[in-house]
Amino acid sequence: MFLTGRLPLLVAVGAVPVVVLAIAGVDAWVAAVGWIVLCALVAFADAAAAADPRRILVQRRIPRRVLLGQPTETQLWVQNTGGRRLRGRIRDAWQPTAGAPADRPEIDVPPGERRAVTVPLLPRRRGELRSEFVVVRSDGPLRLAGRQARIAAAGAIRVLPPFTARRHLPSRLARLRELDGNTSVQVRGQGTEFDSLREYVRGDDVRSIDWRATARAGTTMLRTWRPERDRHVVIVIDTGRTAAARVGDGVRLDAAMEAALLLAALATRAGDHTHLLMFDRVTRARVTRVEGPALLPALVDAMAPVEPQLIDTDWDAAFAQVRALTSRPSLVVLLTAQDAPEAARGFLGSLPALSRRAHVLVGTVTDTEKMPDDVRDAATVYRAAAIERGIRDAARVASAIGRAGAEAVADSPEALPPRIADRYLELKATGRL
Repeated sequence: MFLTGRLPLLVAVGAVPVVVLAIAGVDAWVAAVGWIVLCALVAFADAAAAADPRRILVQRRIPRRVLLGQPTETQLWVQNTGGRRLRGRIRDAWQPTAGAPADRPEIDVPPGERRAVTVPLLPRRRGELRSEFVVVRSDGPLRLAGRQARIAAAGAIRVLPPFTARRHLPSRLARLRELDGNTSVQVRGQGTEFDSLREYVRGDDVRSIDWRATARAGTTMLRTWRPERDRHVVIVIDTGRTAAARVGDGVRLDAAMEAALLLAALATRAGDHTHLLMFDRVTRARVTRVEGPALLPALVDAMAPVEPQLIDTDWDAAFAQVRALTSRPSLVVLLTAQDAPEAARGFLGSLPALSRRAHVLVGTVTDTEKMPDDVRDAATVYRAAAIERGIRDAARVASAIGRAGAEAVADSPEALPPRIADRYLELKATGRL
């Protein structure tokens, strides 16, 4: 049972007859208690006359997946199996990060019928959002009181990474088409694959002339080349404690996901095989042997529920998992944060064994905060010193990564995904991948 705001108003209205009875000689306390008892009896009678909310059946219609920050709608179908008309309100028990509205929609369901209630959502957090029940309030005829029940109706929606780096994809695909020889630009480099023959045009590289084809055709013929295909690209996302650090408006893990999605979309268009591993001390997500248009949906679905773990990553075990994914990786992209030389010792010790087998690119999401120009107080001095030390530590780690045979790339959350994609294209263009 619950009480509405009308009951206190009814009690307050009783002040007038209480005062009148007191003037007439009746004890004011007796009149007040009598009025309150009468109001309570009316409220209990009103609640008893309300429809039983336990006779309600609730069914859900929820989209299985939605992008982070994208508005969506869910539906509750409320069926009244009782014999009384149910008038009241309903509340869907989503967690706050689902972005459900705070108001309770009103419902009016005659006996034996059902009605649809729309609940809009605006997810503010990636992962699995769940609602286990709804709460139904049934008002009495006078709406002084009513009956309330909690009805089990489990539902879930998976909030996927938004892939905001998608805006960089068209320009990179245009460059990839140039590398593939679909335009007039031809690329020649060590390790590229023969594509086709065409007539020589002034300005072409004379080293690409095919003399046998020229003799057969009676005109100068040129070989064209395209980057090699069927390479294996392994993307490793560190889900250890450093992935939980906030950089900009989000955490490092989210920015690493953006870089991984952009690179995967580009690599699959280039004809390469893409593998994903999210790891700290155990495998949090793994995608392999998925090709073509099914790759990106598989990646975002695997990434969605993964959260950073406040533990140090076991890099020996991580690189063992990389070897288990494919025996011949051509490019391994490690998306991690190695900012402090002391904390990076384990990573740097394990890195050479991997860099001897494949080209290794270490991508780090970092804060691009600049040194303050005007240092006047102690707080600014300490802040400037912290920034300077962070820059020096990052430079030392990057130098150590280079000595270990890998390549370090560090940038802001917005700039890192296109930089890694550009480096991938450069490796394809020079025949190193």
